[in-house]
Amino acid sequence: MTSETSNKMWGGRFAMSPAEIMEEINASIGFDKALAPQDIRGSKAHAAMLADAGIITKADSEAIIAGLDRIVAEIAAGTFDFKRSLEDVHMNVESRLKDIAGTPAGRLHTARSRNDQVATDFRLWVRDEIDAIDQGLLALQIALARKAEAHAATVMPGFTHLQPAQPVTFGHHLLAYVEMIARDRGRFADARKRLNECPLGSAALAGTSFPIDRHQTAAALGFDRPMSNSLDGVSDRDFALETLAAATITAVHLSRLSEEIVIWMTPQFGFIKLTDKFTTGSSIMPQKRNPDAAELSRAKVGRIAGAFQSLVLVMKGLPLAYSKDMQEDKEVTFDAIASLKLAIAAMSGMVDDLEPVAAAMRAAAGRGFSTATDLADWLVRELKMPFREAHHVTGTIVKLAETQGVDLDALALEAMQKVEPRITADVYSVLSVENSVKSRVSHGGTAPQNVAKMARGWLECLESGGSTG
Repeated sequence: MTSETSNKMWGGRFAMSPAEIMEEINASIGFDKALAPQDIRGSKAHAAMLADAGIITKADSEAIIAGLDRIVAEIAAGTFDFKRSLEDVHMNVESRLKDIAGTPAGRLHTARSRNDQVATDFRLWVRDEIDAIDQGLLALQIALARKAEAHAATVMPGFTHLQPAQPVTFGHHLLAYVEMIARDRGRFADARKRLNECPLGSAALAGTSFPIDRHQTAAALGFDRPMSNSLDGVSDRDFALETLAAATITAVHLSRLSEEIVIWMTPQFGFIKLTDKFTTGSSIMPQKRNPDAAELSRAKVGRIAGAFQSLVLVMKGLPLAYSKDMQEDKEVTFDAIASLKLAIAAMSGMVDDLEPVAAAMRAAAGRGFSTATDLADWLVRELKMPFREAHHVTGTIVKLAETQGVDLDALALEAMQKVEPRITADVYSVLSVENSVKSRVSHGGTAPQNVAKMARGWLECLESGGSTG
């Protein structure tokens, strides 16, 4: 390359073509071509507005829009040639448009910059992905609520510190995740609402002297309004950060459920079964059935949380307005969103597929003196004993049962009466795990009637298109 070689992309200011290493670090077409649909939507809205404002002719606008439609068809057909030498998606589309439409194509970039163009494209992409994520989470909530309704009375141990605590039902356990995911959907909805302002028309950073109608382009692209400050319009990525933060929290919830599936699948627990659809075997151990889908879903949180942290560090020291650092916003966001969508789909499939082993859950629920709190509550309710005293008495009785190697509901009445003479045979009415869960009728409690009612309520809301219940 000689110093006389003109750089067609950057125009007359630059005479030399970029060095290979500069092209390597500068080019973004390898990943930002994913924004092509949004880029073309924005360009069509911009071209229509330019014509309506009298900035370009109607004929030029129509030629531009027709050319962009042809590019859409080429991309869909897989025949569009994305060229690395043209650096990014914007210049690739514009270059092809020039081939198709000729001179009118050169008028499309009037009153805009790649700075506001990419900010608009990226917002459109994130908004589209939020909508897709919401549909995935809705499907997962429905799967969980259906399984919860079917197992509203299936008893299982509830844990604290992964130690047996009190009996609950499997349906109650699953509905906890329905609630978490409702909040996840709420966070995405909040992020979507805040991002739904249009940067287009901010130009490079200062706005434009052309009489553009930013309200028109905002409305055409489904935004609530144009952004009010051109510097903010081109330079902030808090919409991506907020979406990644919501994605991280959602991934944490999926990871927690994945971990429980992994634990429940072990022979030591044996609480659930998954079919071959969501398990794998071993190359050397023929007996293995590994919950790999759950393990991989559990692992996705690392990539997603890492993407959030990566973009935080990119943005933390940038002065206004645009800096090329912001080119680093897309790859991590694309990867994180793809990872989250995959994990959501896998989890929905696993929830549909899994079946609880009720007998194993029931047996485990009865171990570890899990109805001890029910005994303490009975002492308070029936004998009017202060709770702290009831706690002490119950602890003594538990120790006695442990010494004799029996569960509380198998301990002789006479043995309990040696600790507290006023205990009557009525105490056995609260010592079975079934009676324990039935007694938890407080709002949000694990009583099967509560769980069935809550599951039905969620399903009525979700299946009718409700957002978060």
